Parts: sequence; structure tokens; C-alpha cells
Amino acid sequence: MQNNFDAQKMMNPLIVQSDRSILMDVHAPLADECRNALIPFAELERSPEHLHTYRLTPLSLWNATSAGFTYQDAIDVLRKYSRFDVPQSVEVWIEETAGRFGKLRMIPAPCEVVEFEKKAGHFPDDVVVINPGNQVDPCEEEKKKKNQGKEEYLLLVAETKPIYKQINANVQLRKYLTPCQVENAFILLLTDRGTIKQKLIELGWPVKDEVPLRDGEPLDVSLNEKTSSGKDFVIRNYQTEAAKAIVGDKGPGTGFGTIVLPCGAGKTIVGMTIMSMLKTSTLIITTNITSVHQWIDELVDKTNIPRDMIAEYTGESKTIKPVTVATYQILTWRPDKVGPYPHFSIFRDRPWGLIIYDEVHLLPAPVFRVVAELQAVRRVGLTATLVREDNCQGYVFSLVGPKRYDVPWKELEHTGWIAKAECVEVRLDLPTDRELEYAVAPAREKHRIACENPVKIKIVSELVERFNEDKILIIGQYLDQLEEIAALLKVPLITGKTPNSVRDQIYGDFKSGKVRVLVVSKVANFAVDLPDASMAIQVSGTFGSRQEEAQRLGRILRPKERTSRFFTLISRSTVEEDFGSNRQKFLAEQGYSYRIIKYADASSFDVIKDDFALCHNGEI
Repeated sequence: MQNNFDAQKMMNPLIVQSDRSILMDVHAPLADECRNALIPFAELERSPEHLHTYRLTPLSLWNATSAGFTYQDAIDVLRKYSRFDVPQSVEVWIEETAGRFGKLRMIPAPCEVVEFEKKAGHFPDDVVVINPGNQVDPCEEEKKKKNQGKEEYLLLVAETKPIYKQINANVQLRKYLTPCQVENAFILLLTDRGTIKQKLIELGWPVKDEVPLRDGEPLDVSLNEKTSSGKDFVIRNYQTEAAKAIVGDKGPGTGFGTIVLPCGAGKTIVGMTIMSMLKTSTLIITTNITSVHQWIDELVDKTNIPRDMIAEYTGESKTIKPVTVATYQILTWRPDKVGPYPHFSIFRDRPWGLIIYDEVHLLPAPVFRVVAELQAVRRVGLTATLVREDNCQGYVFSLVGPKRYDVPWKELEHTGWIAKAECVEVRLDLPTDRELEYAVAPAREKHRIACENPVKIKIVSELVERFNEDKILIIGQYLDQLEEIAALLKVPLITGKTPNSVRDQIYGDFKSGKVRVLVVSKVANFAVDLPDASMAIQVSGTFGSRQEEAQRLGRILRPKERTSRFFTLISRSTVEEDFGSNRQKFLAEQGYSYRIIKYADASSFDVIKDDFALCHNGEI
């Protein structure tokens, strides 16, 4: 019996190592099941053919813990799928690291504490106490006027004396935190709430924020039973669950966080569902004017909010109404490099009850400053991936909020809520006349030479001709290359220079079927709704950006009857291969495999059939 048990364990996919790295055998019988079990609390580092490497990190554990995933759940997953015993040091580290979440709590400062500190001379007389119960006060407006310009205070409470002493000993925190009469607690300004959370997570201490959030201006928001076209509008179960994970019981510790759902899974609908639950004025911030218009169209189509109650705040129009949709670009614009950001005032010009950060993984660094000050407002980040190439994931965790809901991409694919996708990497040689140019070029120029390999244009033409029933997006980074492709195929091109009215017209023609092939630059990476696109050809990208790879695949994942295809063209034996490998990490974590084709001529694609099965990173 023992021998049978050992034999079964040796079929398990995981090897957990004492350095907190995890190796997963992708050919093991339980590999797919194990991959989904790892997603909540481990990060994928490398994904070659046979063994994928995951890493346990503090942030991955804290995100899991905040979503209700306990340290014991993580240990149980590792024990269940591990081929050998999980090192005791790893189990202890998981318990201790995950256990840090909740050791520091942020709560309202009681009146008597503030009064005591005031009398002790620690603070000025002009102090306002946060209403711990968040009750509606009929004299609230009068109190606001009276207290305008006065400071408000909170408490940061450590669970134990050693933690308190460790925080107190940190020089960086002394300018924000003042020890007070409450045991193991500091008093701080409300306006420093976000800054403290940001600095503490950098020091390895996530803060559990239990300060009640303020109710904003009331707004009657409800979801329609039918769309404007007369179709039934049905909220999917996972969309309702995601919205509830943010709203909770509306008590302390709820009302903020991040929702992670695959592209095409209806994150906009999740945002509108949250709006209908909270019924309050809402500021929505998204990536570009096209997505602003898409949000407005969706709100008008699927909610009871009349169009004249929704405003657009962009470079083209700057109005503010109970529901306002703005772009990150307009918020981060300023007349000179060292001056203030004039449009940050939008955050304070209305008593918002909810702020929605669309594509939150793109939240620009300057916006973090104002987000740090808006910790009293309910907020939600929507994204397909929390991956940030600038490693600022911790800021999203501490300022917008921890991950509250996550669904593996393949799980939604199996249930039919997103399209099945086949990923193909096409490797091609550089022309002989480009090899010498590549060899002597500086590092950054090598990437461009590889990306602009002229053979790619020939391959694009062959793919468009072969897959003549697909609606195709050709996506790239370098404008000269895209212009040449668009001219050759005689199809529209959308870049950052394309006027928004023209973009909307071209997107509309693509949706209606008038245009079958569309060439787009980076402007189409995010928040562009093209539900009928069934194939994407990526000719060039931003170095090794994992988020860009995921977003580009996401352009073709809207549910449809046919299988979607994602082609990436890579110049063989160049830096593009290395960058391509890094770009694919996030999708590999989600269970996608890349079939590799060595391109010789058009017949190289004969192996691709409508019913072909994916191999695991195998060359053909």
C-alpha cells in the first residue's frame, strides 16, 4: 500500500524547493488542475517546454489572504500536488508572511484620543474626528463648512508590542506617525492614509484598512432587464460574485479592491453592477477616448442613467456630471514638466461615492499621488492582469486595494464565456543583408531591426489570404512597418495620430463587417471592444512586456463560435526571441501554450487545421 502511495505521489506535478521556487512538470496528469490551484498565491517566473517555475512572494500571498485564501489553503495545495515533502522552512515562511496581513490595522481615531493628544500639545486645536459609524448626519453640510481646512485623524494599531517598536524605529515613518495613548498605536493625518500604506508595504507590512468609507452623492442607478436593441441583459454569475466581493456589507474593510478577469469577460459590466449596488455618483477613469465612448455607450445601453447625466472629461470635452468618464492621459497632462497637474481637481470637484480605475495595471505613477489622498472613497480597479513592468504592483495593492476576485482564463474558456484561443509563434530568419546590420547594431537598435524584419510583411500577407473567413487585427509598434502593411493590403490603419472621430468610424466599420482586416498600433492594446475579431497577428511589440501580450490576445477573446488564433512573428536567433519568451510568461501561467512554427514558405502553415490540438511549446 505504501509503495502504491509513493508511486502516486511521484506522478504529482510539483517540486517545492527551499528557496521558495516551485517547479511544475507540465506533462504530469494533474498539471492543468495544479496550475489553476497555484494562480491565487504563486507567480510564474519561467515557462520553457517541460518545467515551469513559480515563485512564492509576499505580495502574492497578501493578495491571496485579502481575498479569503488562508496560509493553510496555500500549504494544502502544495502538499496535495507536491512530488516530495514540502520543506518545513517554506511552510513556516508561508504562515509567517501571510500572517502579516492584519497585524497592522488602520481605524478611526476615537474622540477621546484626539482630545487627549490635543491637550498634550501633539496636535493643533483644529481637529476633526472621523465618524466611526459612518452614519448620515443631517447637519453634515454645515459641519463640512465649519470644519473646512481642519485636519482629520486616524489610528494605526499594531497587534503586538514588537511590531509597534519595529514601526516606531523606522526613521522614514516618523514624519507621518506619532505614538499616542492607545496601546501599540500611532495617530496619523487622514491625508497621509495612502502614503502610510504605500510606505509600509515597501517595508513588508501590509495594512488592513478598516476605516469606514464616506458615502458620496446619491444617484439612482439600476441595470436594465433588456438592452436598447431589445435583447435580454443577463449578468453572469462570476460578474455578480466579483461585484459582491468589492461591495461586501458596505461596512469597514469593504468597498475597495481589484477585480482580475480575462479580457472579453465583461469587466465593464462588473463595474456597472457595482454602481447599481452602491447607487452613488461615479468617476470612471480609462485608457483612451475610444474606451471613454465605449463606457458611455454601455452605460446608456444597459442602465437607467440618461445620457445627459453622463459626462466625458477628455482632451476634447471637459464637463463633470454625476457619472463622469475620463482618461488617464488628460489627468496626467500638465503645461510643464515641473508644474502641478491641473486636471487632478476632477477628483475633488464632486463628492464622488465610487471611483472605477479601468485597466488599473496601467495606472500612471503621477496618479498614485492623488489616489493616495483619496482613501476615503470607494474604489475598484478592473484589470486582466496585475502584472506591471515597473514592479509597482504593491502600489495598486496598497492604494486601490488588494485583489478581491480572480478567475483563471482557462476556466472561463471551458465554460464558454471567452473564446478558445490557439497561440502560434512563427520563427523566421533575418534576410542576409540585415544580418550584418543586426550584428553591429547597439542593443536597443537590435530589437528594432529584428521587429522590422521585412519577411514579416510577406508572412502577414500570406496569413490574411489563407484565413480569409477571419476578422483580423494586425498589431505592431513601429509605424513605418504598419504603414507599409496597411498600404500593401489596402486596409485601414489606426495609430495615435488618427483623429478620434476617424477611429470610431473605422472601429464601427470593423464591427459591421465592412472592414475585415485592420492594422493597429499600441493604441488598440487596451479597452477597445471589437467583439468579432477572431485572429490577431503581432508583428512587433514593446520589448518583453507580459501585460501587452495578454492584452493583445484579449482583443480576440470575446465569445464566438469559431476558435480564435493569435500569431506572433519572431526573428530567429535575435533578441526578439528572448523578449518573446518573457512576454509569454503571463499567458503560460494561465494555461496557454505556444505552437512554434519554423517558417520556410507559405506551406509552413499547412499544419494549422481548424481542429488541430495544441502541443506544449513544440517546434514544427
